[in-house]
Amino acid sequence: METVPAREGRRTDWPDWTPPLLRDRLTAAGVEAPWQHQATAAEHAHAGRSVIIATGTASGKSLAYLLPSVAAIYEEDARREGTVLYLAPTKALAADQLRALRALRLSRVRAATYDGDTPRDERTWVRQHANYVLTNPDMLHRSILPSHARWGAFLRRLRYVVIDEAHGYRGVFGSHVAHVLRRLRRICARYGVEPTFILASATASEPAATASRLTGLDVVAVHDDASPRGPATFALWEPPLTDLRGEHGAPVRRTATAEAGDLLADLVVEGVQTLTFVRSRRGAESVALGAKRALHEVAPDLADQVAAYRAGYLPEERRALEASLRSRSLVGLASTNALELGVDVSGLDAVVVCGWPGTRASLWQQAGRAGRSGQPALAVLVARDDPLDTFLVHHPEAIFGTPVEATVLDPDNPYVLEPHLCAAASELPLTEADHELFGPSTKDLLPDLVRRGLLRHRPTGWYWTRRDKAADLADIRGAGGAPIQVVESATGRLLGTVDEASAHTTVHEGAVYIHQGESYLVQTLDLDDSVALVEAADPDYSTTARDVTDIRIVERLRSTAWGEATLCYGTVEVTRQVVAYQMRRLQTGEMLGEKPLELPPRTLRTRAVWWTLSESQIERLGDLDLAGSAHAAEHAAIGLLPLFATCDRWDIGGVSTAVHPDTGLLTVFVYDGHEGGAGFAERGYANAAEWLRATSNAIAACECETGCPSCIQSPKCGNGNDPLDKQGALLLLAELLRQAPKP
Repeated sequence: METVPAREGRRTDWPDWTPPLLRDRLTAAGVEAPWQHQATAAEHAHAGRSVIIATGTASGKSLAYLLPSVAAIYEEDARREGTVLYLAPTKALAADQLRALRALRLSRVRAATYDGDTPRDERTWVRQHANYVLTNPDMLHRSILPSHARWGAFLRRLRYVVIDEAHGYRGVFGSHVAHVLRRLRRICARYGVEPTFILASATASEPAATASRLTGLDVVAVHDDASPRGPATFALWEPPLTDLRGEHGAPVRRTATAEAGDLLADLVVEGVQTLTFVRSRRGAESVALGAKRALHEVAPDLADQVAAYRAGYLPEERRALEASLRSRSLVGLASTNALELGVDVSGLDAVVVCGWPGTRASLWQQAGRAGRSGQPALAVLVARDDPLDTFLVHHPEAIFGTPVEATVLDPDNPYVLEPHLCAAASELPLTEADHELFGPSTKDLLPDLVRRGLLRHRPTGWYWTRRDKAADLADIRGAGGAPIQVVESATGRLLGTVDEASAHTTVHEGAVYIHQGESYLVQTLDLDDSVALVEAADPDYSTTARDVTDIRIVERLRSTAWGEATLCYGTVEVTRQVVAYQMRRLQTGEMLGEKPLELPPRTLRTRAVWWTLSESQIERLGDLDLAGSAHAAEHAAIGLLPLFATCDRWDIGGVSTAVHPDTGLLTVFVYDGHEGGAGFAERGYANAAEWLRATSNAIAACECETGCPSCIQSPKCGNGNDPLDKQGALLLLAELLRQAPKP
């Protein structure tokens, strides 16, 4: 248990340029004066300095960008009236901001959302009349920038670009958004304006550097949080061991989803409005289902006050759930991180976080959903049975005594940059003046795009050559192709969608698919037509796909000698194929069986960090199960890397082998699971000594004898966690680290 004490707030005066009507409306809404950090950030923006406000959840970041934005619209000279473009990573957040804006009843602010849910006839009105447009990076990329001429009147007056929840723009998605913002700046320059950027972020390390990398501009950081907050109790919760034995006799813990479902039910019975964050769509559904089952037994009338919320639902379903949560007709909600990002649900009493959310920034963001009205709050982190979660609940100082991470993104990734150069050329011909804007890789990539027939080089610049849309080349969410539609075969009803990259593992034939608490079995997956047909069913098991992976070194970019051992970073080619799926009992995780699958292999060119041991080092270690030892070290290293790179266990993969054909030595790889890399393996290379020491310590500290999910077993292992050798992994890592740099 950790107690986070209450904090007093520090108010200051309204900036003297604040429109009187806005000040009156905010005062009437209970905002007597701004907090110090709100006013400081607003003053920077009003003076034309791009700024990032990186303070805690519920610290009122929206007021910091609302003040200068509304002031730009309320210019005394109506001819100088500015416009504002607001970008949110989710539709829910944009809809929430629109509701808050309209509640202020500011007659001159014509605010409207412009996203995939906006009807066609409304879109024309938004382009022609709105002066405060709320959208997302996807619509900016696919709709607004390609048809910038139709947005000319809006763009000519653009004063501010607001980027909300900026900490969410990381990895490949963040790298894509960085180029979408550069394209926006380029188009704005064409219309004679240089808008000021205002970024709002959860508390983050190096916020100014991160914001500069995202926007390509110099950005000032405001991170001294002056808002008050009520006291919070934070519990780290490890599910108990069961009497069952899993693979290779390892003890089986109760699953985090089963435990979170029971906790959610307990809190609902007590009338404590609770939001449970779960890592996956399936997990969110599973927690809601578990809570409903528990409530049916003890308080059947409360079962309808629990629901699930996730991406993939239809827009009207999501809006109805958000409204029910605000009105408290829903007391318990299990959600993916779709609700992490800023939707203003005040009055929540508790948050249950089911499994480490990937970063400390994300954990505090989720925990901060509770207690937003100043009342005492409860947050519970329920550990999953894996190395990182186990390490953290046994080392609370790694959560409470450590600053949050820096956000990792890599705009120079050629797989990200190339499609945006094409998109930019289709919007306005590229010139040599654009090389500085898009980065040093641009000069090398343009000749290749010309050779492939995507661009044509003329004395006046580089031109897009095709009839189809250049924006379609860049899949900014990294989904990789058309989404798979999940259709109920008996009725033809569209239940939801699954991105193409996850289809092989989530909607393969025989998979259990859950939608709004109802279970379905996948009958067929048609990759050509992008459809998965499902039928209603109620199996007492879940399914997990199993795959095999091969890796080939393409180019070694950096290497470091640790005595006889070598640490490397470079480009690799990974080939993965889903070959089977396993069935496990829902409540216990007990293995029930495995069935083969026939799916095509997928190839990924990406970046990896890897290490090798010399033959003489292996000889010194004596008689060792090399394959099992390397495999165990690989699993634990993957589990711990998210502590050192802002990533998720599912963003990275690994391969280990006693003798790799490209090195001729024992080699362990950890790679980015995104085309071209995402910066995670590079961060692992930079922090390798610290990361691999933590890996060794986590294995050594686990109380199991031969290895378990808390240390060396992996939930995504393609080989069914065989072979694994816990003691061998410790010996390998000790040998590797013997001459590694000291911290």
